[in-house]
Amino acid sequence: MNTTRDNTQRAMPDVASERRPELAGALDWVGMDEIELPVLIAGGDGAAQRVSARVAAFVNLHRPDARGIHMSRLYLHLDRHLSAEVLTPAALRRLLRDFLDSHEGLSDRARVSVRFDHLVRRPALASGNSGWRSYPVEIAARLDEAGFEAELGLEVQYSSTCPASAALSRQLIQEQFARDFAEGAAVDRQAVLAWLGTPAGIVATPHSQRSAAKLRVKLASGFDFPITELIDRVEQALRTPVQTAVKREDEQAFALANGQNLMFCEDAARRVARALDADERIADYQLRVAHYESLHPHDAVAYASKGVAGGYAPEE
Repeated sequence: MNTTRDNTQRAMPDVASERRPELAGALDWVGMDEIELPVLIAGGDGAAQRVSARVAAFVNLHRPDARGIHMSRLYLHLDRHLSAEVLTPAALRRLLRDFLDSHEGLSDRARVSVRFDHLVRRPALASGNSGWRSYPVEIAARLDEAGFEAELGLEVQYSSTCPASAALSRQLIQEQFARDFAEGAAVDRQAVLAWLGTPAGIVATPHSQRSAAKLRVKLASGFDFPITELIDRVEQALRTPVQTAVKREDEQAFALANGQNLMFCEDAARRVARALDADERIADYQLRVAHYESLHPHDAVAYASKGVAGGYAPEE
């Protein structure tokens, strides 16, 4: 028996086009968050790599009588751009332009943010081994009548050893030495070396803790997002980034690095700020360093910004 397939296109309901005067009103932002998408980023060697990201996409709704925006259009633009183009300021500008063109008459502002973990392979300090470090990254961009703006945010973890605690520990070690070696008596070098290798020789230790530098930067015109380079610059300024593969010789080298780089949170903030000030790619920045104290149940925190007129506010 022959059957006939009905190829007639059905009219599908579109409640979003229905007018609801009692619900009328302009909205600041409408869109989607936590969208799961692969994105292309430039690797440290210049080659593009695909990473799993969470994306937020929004436009405003300035027409008060419109029921809603076209969310499916935002998603399709995201999928087309982010899966095919390396994530650069120019690519994000084109994406946001498509957001607005597809919402002509409804929207005049658009923004997008892309969050992902950036993996970098790091060498050990002494053993010749290496391992992976994951750095949280967020890239955000906005397009409106004032123009286009892009921002790069990231977090770097490091170790911080308290200078005050180190001084107090040294004092206790001196006092222990005075008790163990009588005043006026001849001091034998080998005996002192042996003493230094006992618990008495390090009767007190300064407190140190895992710490984090979070920063947001705006790039000068013409530069792409220098993710790995910026992470490297911050780690080199702090000198004690957390490690991956660690053998005993690596742990010893890490202890030495901490002992030679004692720092309060204020010191850490100034180190990073100085490094960012020296980078011509960075037009503005705002940073926050936090030392997750082992002495206190609270954190020691410092902020710094470039101080650009109309830029990041110090209290942000």
